[in-house]
Amino acid sequence: MTALAQNTGAVQSIRILPEILSNKIAAGEVVERPASVVKELIENSLDAGGSRIIIEIENGGRSLIRITDNGSGMNRDDALLSVERYATSKIYSDEDLFHIRTLGFRGEALPSIASVSRFTLEARDQYSDTGTRIEMDGGKIRNVSEAGMPRGVMISVRRLFFNTPARRKFLKTVQTEMGHIGDTVAAMALARPQVQFHLIHNQKPVKIWTAASDPVHRAADILGGRSPSDFLEIDAAEEGVRLKGWAAVPRLNRKTPQGIYVFVNGRYVKDRVVRHALIEGYSGRIMKGCFPMAVLFIDAPHDRVDVNVHPAKAEVRFLDQSRIHALIRNTVAGALKKADRPIQPENRPELADPRQILEREAGFYRDSRPENRPSEENDSSANPPPAPSIPEHSADYNGIAPPIQPPETHTARQPAPDSPSPPKNLPTPAPETSQTPLFQTMAFGDLRVIGSVHDTYILCESARGLILIDQHAAHERIIYEELKSKSGKGSIQAQLLMIPETIELGFKESAVLDGLIPEFARTGIDIEHFGGNTYAIKSAPVFLNGGEIGPVIIEIIEELISLGIDSGSGIEKNIDEYQKLMACHSSIRAGLRLTNIQIESILHKLDQCDNPSFCPHGRPVWIEWSAPFLEKSFKRAP
Repeated sequence: MTALAQNTGAVQSIRILPEILSNKIAAGEVVERPASVVKELIENSLDAGGSRIIIEIENGGRSLIRITDNGSGMNRDDALLSVERYATSKIYSDEDLFHIRTLGFRGEALPSIASVSRFTLEARDQYSDTGTRIEMDGGKIRNVSEAGMPRGVMISVRRLFFNTPARRKFLKTVQTEMGHIGDTVAAMALARPQVQFHLIHNQKPVKIWTAASDPVHRAADILGGRSPSDFLEIDAAEEGVRLKGWAAVPRLNRKTPQGIYVFVNGRYVKDRVVRHALIEGYSGRIMKGCFPMAVLFIDAPHDRVDVNVHPAKAEVRFLDQSRIHALIRNTVAGALKKADRPIQPENRPELADPRQILEREAGFYRDSRPENRPSEENDSSANPPPAPSIPEHSADYNGIAPPIQPPETHTARQPAPDSPSPPKNLPTPAPETSQTPLFQTMAFGDLRVIGSVHDTYILCESARGLILIDQHAAHERIIYEELKSKSGKGSIQAQLLMIPETIELGFKESAVLDGLIPEFARTGIDIEHFGGNTYAIKSAPVFLNGGEIGPVIIEIIEELISLGIDSGSGIEKNIDEYQKLMACHSSIRAGLRLTNIQIESILHKLDQCDNPSFCPHGRPVWIEWSAPFLEKSFKRAP
């Protein structure tokens, strides 16, 4: 009976836990793995003003973790107090708890770490002649002595979890634990680019981050050794909140969120609100299931951020989360929009004189002075041939209207009869007139179309090299933006079907379609319930060009259901997804041969798009092979 009562807790008395046991419980919250120890100790070093931090690791942190800094250090009394629980120099009142300005503040880290390891602390401040060494074993002080050392603190943690075997056996392999340590140090190095970090494993240097004069260089280094030009600067402020950092161009994305670093008032955190806002900012620029790479620093009033919501201080809570979310989303989206076009007005390169290129490469145009050219050239340029006429009602594919181009776009000067003809694949030099230089007006419509690759990719020449355009992704972006701008305005052209097309759906599909009928109507698709689960389609948008509309609607509904929409109640929140699918199923496909007029129409319509670089689902519309890249590939340049 007694044993049963003891097992059920019926006769157990309440008692105060021994300090060693309570420290071990605290260690379970603070010290999850060796990387947790590294994080806590580096935070203390940064709070102490250290400008050089050395992290020495052995056996993935199982055998040794040693952190050495050159910060302000501690005298003997402070060193002894630092290993006592709840001892801290960073808060003094309950008001301080809501105005946290340091990385560490609870006073739990050192005693918690010491309770599950063999712990040694050596410290000296600038006012002491010698340092203090404190040796602890499982949380108990074994020895206190003087030590000769420079100013700063050195903490050694040996045999982590030696007295808690249950925790030790859950540690992963040396490589895995070292990977977590490396990620932790990298995050801390991102937050403080002016601080040197030295990471050593098994007495071999792993990584040395020297102090960076420009923080973007450290960000580019940590995020995969990329070029700083691959990162777009983020800078915005609103009502006391400052947002700074860098967002990688969309093509640099990952399958996991490991490339997202968020710092709130200098503290590295993993905040879901910030991550979601960042991904929303990349909407339409990266594919579903991919994550961007970015480094964001959020500085907010300390009384509007709660950093005390997680034992390991890995999460924070904002007082106004919706405002922070909107600021991040809009700022990131605005920065990315500047990089959506292949050539920006502010950085378009001036075109080199083609005659100089020809003279250098092939020996053409030996005398390139304009006054030495035959007068016939200037005469021909003054009377350019007329632009090819385009039938007013010419048929085109999927609503791609033929562009109307100014005559000078198609003007080509004929070389003098006795001058050697330049190769056909090189640009012909333009007449020297007062016409605006080409580099100031270059856009998609100014690209020179070379041809098509597998009837899928449009190959064009620009001032900087070659540009390859995915015809399906480009047309998908064009239709999507037309749907976005015209939906709800009744301006999408529709055509009545001579014979209504009927579709038969299941019960789930019918529920989704019932909620979508008004939205279909706004895009020119008139659908009526025909009884049971049968629906009649009476009209279709002109851009479908007479193709079957029934299979398109069925596929859109099935894809919406796969996204978790199983009733009409959720449709309004997913209109954008519907428009993306509509654009995808209505655009030209890969493998379809386009005429030159259709290709030029696509290029001109891309110039009218807000985001011509990505299809609505985030796939790239174009890629560029720059002239320097081509020269290096063909060994024409070092």
